[in-house]
Amino acid sequence: MQAMRRKDRSVTDPVKIERILSAARIVHLGLVDGGRPYVVPLHYCYEYAGTDLTLYMHSARSGRKIDVIGGGAPCFVELECDVDLDDGGDTPYQLACKYGSFYSSVMGEGTASLVTDEDEKVHALKLLMRQQTGRSFPITRLMAKPVAVIRAHIPADALTAKAHMRK
Repeated sequence: MQAMRRKDRSVTDPVKIERILSAARIVHLGLVDGGRPYVVPLHYCYEYAGTDLTLYMHSARSGRKIDVIGGGAPCFVELECDVDLDDGGDTPYQLACKYGSFYSSVMGEGTASLVTDEDEKVHALKLLMRQQTGRSFPITRLMAKPVAVIRAHIPADALTAKAHMRK
């Protein structure tokens, strides 16, 4: 991965990275379809223990992203939270170029694939519901059968996180 330009905003503490993963609600999954970029926003859940990151996303069983992923495809993921305008606060900036954004984000390159193992699929859907709603739901293999679950595996060395927080 290319070196981060704003190293002063780099987040390397796994606890802080997990806070970002937990706070964000949508992941942008980037794929390449016939040489053209394709990005789709999806609800997700994750498994992360300070090393590799695994994201799971719920999907219909057919469609463009399913066709592109097939048996496995390179992907790029991006998610953000804590987004707010940096307008100077109590003393608004007088120059347009001073404005910016506060944010926290996680990005990474990896591989997207379709989950074929029924137990992993049920596990991912239970995790997705718990992370997205804060509640646990019973999910059976039969309930999971009509949907697809996408797994994005992001190796630790291809994962970056940044934050620019209000002081």
